[in-house]
Amino acid sequence: MVLLDISNGWKTVIMILAMIAVFYFFLIRPQSQEAKRVAAYLDSLKEGDRIMTSGGLHATIVSTDASQAVIEIAPGTRIKVAKSSIQPIPERKQKK
Repeated sequence: MVLLDISNGWKTVIMILAMIAVFYFFLIRPQSQEAKRVAAYLDSLKEGDRIMTSGGLHATIVSTDASQAVIEIAPGTRIKVAKSSIQPIPERKQKK
């Protein structure tokens, strides 16, 4: 094998680099992609969109600004929430 001809110091360096690559591709990269996806979703919110808060309230967006949104949870009942607490409504699977 090729690794048998390498000194112990280089084997350690190669193993450390391999562990860093594994952490990057399985932990860091997917997390940063998810953060970008969530940021794009929050930036795309507009009046009339149906959303769900992190507390489970289903609502409609009335207006938004940079960090907050005014939502209507019942006819005539409006509250102001942080955009970071907004989630998309999960899609239901259709029964066949």
